[in-house]
Amino acid sequence: MQSDDFGFGTQIRKSPYFDATVRWGAQGFSVYNHMYIPRDFGDPVQNFWNLVNDAILCDVAVERQVEITGPDAAKFVQMLTPRDLSTMAVGQCKYILITNADGGLLNDPILLRLAENHFWISLADSDILLWAQGVAIHSGLDVSICEPDVSPLQLQGPKSGEIMRALFGDSIMDLKYYWLREVDLDGIPLIVSRTGWSSELGYELYLRDSAHGDALWERIMAAGLPFGLKPGHTSSIRRIEGGMLSYHADADIHTNPFELGFDRLVNLDMEADFIGKAALRKIKENGVTRTQIGLIIDGEPLKGPNTTFWAIKVGDDTIGKVTSAVYSPRLDQNIALAMVSVDHAQIGKEVEVVTRSGPVRATICERPFFDPKKKIAAA
Repeated sequence: MQSDDFGFGTQIRKSPYFDATVRWGAQGFSVYNHMYIPRDFGDPVQNFWNLVNDAILCDVAVERQVEITGPDAAKFVQMLTPRDLSTMAVGQCKYILITNADGGLLNDPILLRLAENHFWISLADSDILLWAQGVAIHSGLDVSICEPDVSPLQLQGPKSGEIMRALFGDSIMDLKYYWLREVDLDGIPLIVSRTGWSSELGYELYLRDSAHGDALWERIMAAGLPFGLKPGHTSSIRRIEGGMLSYHADADIHTNPFELGFDRLVNLDMEADFIGKAALRKIKENGVTRTQIGLIIDGEPLKGPNTTFWAIKVGDDTIGKVTSAVYSPRLDQNIALAMVSVDHAQIGKEVEVVTRSGPVRATICERPFFDPKKKIAAA
């Protein structure tokens, strides 16, 4: 007899935590970086409350790592991003943008510096491994680029620090926001960072040997149960509240950093060259024609995130699109990230959003919608 096996074939990879997430109640999956990612542990609103009140453990092995090593590793990594990395220390993490020659966004990953010439690019959903290997061919730089056997978990929420203390002892509490540390948990090799895709206090645990996936998941859940830890999935509600991007939804290859308000991540004055520098200089000089804004959308609570881009209209004119929308139970509002013409991007301006249920009124507002200074995550 053959047991039931979930999946669509071997072309979609399973993470080292896949079987554990199914045991712990995963009911639905999406595909991200050619891998399954758990997207359903039941009620998404309860998942949100579990995150903001206690803690959740998420399988995010889909955040694949592009490992860059070699004598020219630092110079090569700087070629990929407009963010100035000249002061990035060993043990530090940075949120970066990867741009193409036209200044378009290819990815918005976290960069980790493990050693002087050892970097990981922890990816959003796009094939940066292929991009980096292609760039390296004609770069003239001495680098090696591969995808290592590394699979992250996210432990996120206000109780995550206490759970980390239970796992690693008091010393882990010294780990600063956007820094990393190499650790060992009962013989399981890990890199731990104070990062995550939740806007809450949180950690990412990068497993360095997939054979330990099941054991690591169970070890963390066992340590976390006294603190209310639940298995979960990355929360669309919380990340939209925090104004965090979802690549392919809120940005893509046709989006440039200035449209997203990411001027701070683009240094056009540094000596180092990077892909897209000339294009981004021209875009900055000419100004953008559209910009990302926040929206409060009237009407009944949305039953789930939007699955298509909703047109935004003023009169008969379409001025932009809603990229990510959801109902926030904490704010008791439908909130959204959107891209609109700069001519209409005034705070307080009323517009019309064409949802699946028909047109509704919406108001342009500031984003993020909650904890704009990121005080919670950085505490």
